[in-house]
Amino acid sequence: MSTPLADSMRPSTLDDVVGQKHILGKGKILYNLISGDNVPNMIFYGPSGTGKTTVANIIAAKTGKRLYKLNATTASVSDIRAIVSDLDSLLTMNGVLLYLDEIQNFNKKQQQSLLEFIENGKITLIASTTENPYFYVYNAILSRSNVFEFMPVAAEDIAVALERAVRILQERLGGIEIRFDADALLHIAHVSNGDVRKALNSLELCSMAAKPDKKGNLSITLDDACAATQRKAMRYDRDGDSHYDILSAFQKSIRGSDPDAAVHYLARLLSAGDMMSACRRLMVIAAEDIGLAYPQAIGIVKSCVDCAFQLGLPEAQIPLAQAVLVLATAPKSNSAVCAISAAMHDAENADIGNIPAHLQDSHYGGAAKLGHGQGYQYAHDYENHYVEQQYLPDNIKDTVYYTPGDNKNENALSAYWAAIKNKR
Repeated sequence: MSTPLADSMRPSTLDDVVGQKHILGKGKILYNLISGDNVPNMIFYGPSGTGKTTVANIIAAKTGKRLYKLNATTASVSDIRAIVSDLDSLLTMNGVLLYLDEIQNFNKKQQQSLLEFIENGKITLIASTTENPYFYVYNAILSRSNVFEFMPVAAEDIAVALERAVRILQERLGGIEIRFDADALLHIAHVSNGDVRKALNSLELCSMAAKPDKKGNLSITLDDACAATQRKAMRYDRDGDSHYDILSAFQKSIRGSDPDAAVHYLARLLSAGDMMSACRRLMVIAAEDIGLAYPQAIGIVKSCVDCAFQLGLPEAQIPLAQAVLVLATAPKSNSAVCAISAAMHDAENADIGNIPAHLQDSHYGGAAKLGHGQGYQYAHDYENHYVEQQYLPDNIKDTVYYTPGDNKNENALSAYWAAIKNKR
């Protein structure tokens, strides 16, 4: 039986892993740890199909450690004892890397059976979980491990993996040409909800079900992709009822405080299986359009998005609808996006000058001789924790980036600071 496509094309290097640039991009913390062969005990936390097992395999190959894999759903303490019995043998002369999948299913006793060996370094533990490790992994393991969160993979990154998969499929089929409509690949990428494995399985199903032409070549259409993913098509061009038009209407309806329209466009995204785009846009809207008028909104939306990924569709539609309605009915302010846009413009284009000397770091020998930190006034030493002093560089010292929005929360903040700052 042939190996599933998702397994046969697992990347062997970090550069080939799609997504996770926040931890695996060059210069990022996990990339640097692996590249430097400094692999601590780690917990990988995130949804299925986001690269947790792939990265563990890459780490094992690079470090030269013997890789053992256990799934906590079926494994027991006896399985751990069997691994321990191999320690200090020729098989494990470079050490052991234990990849423990779904660690949340191990009870306290099972997790504790690993402690002695991860403490003395004989076993390097990489555990993965789709549940929040701070709720499900015992403190003794957590305190000895570094937690890395794997995020759902963006559709554009999944598309890169799909294009690579097509080339591998063609090689597997002896050079037979496989022609995918561009919309077909985009559809698979978008409806996989950040799960690369799911996308690759759909791609493989399409190729298996396609009928060859007279030359033996395969052509896969958008309809074929819809059948394989069990999701109806959403047009991904820029005309008419397209993906980006729906997202635009979704955000503008929330910004315009129309909960009915906002829920309607959410339903259209979810009915096409595109939960990922809806979640990303909701988190942007919470900061861009609601902002300081209701600063708690972003925390509520993040919780709803996390719940959605834990539940999966169709149940995910409930917390996402809650997030949409919170945002659509909340007071609105774009003061944060206006402030950072103006500040970014100056940072990239203006002659902003140097940081004032009294604000510069003074926690090193010789700082006083340079005048760094001299004259700084510690705000907490003053009444109301405020003292007037210059914070912006001289060249832009009178620039105003933040203009409070006209809403209850920002009006109250403005009144508070007006009272404090005018109290001379």
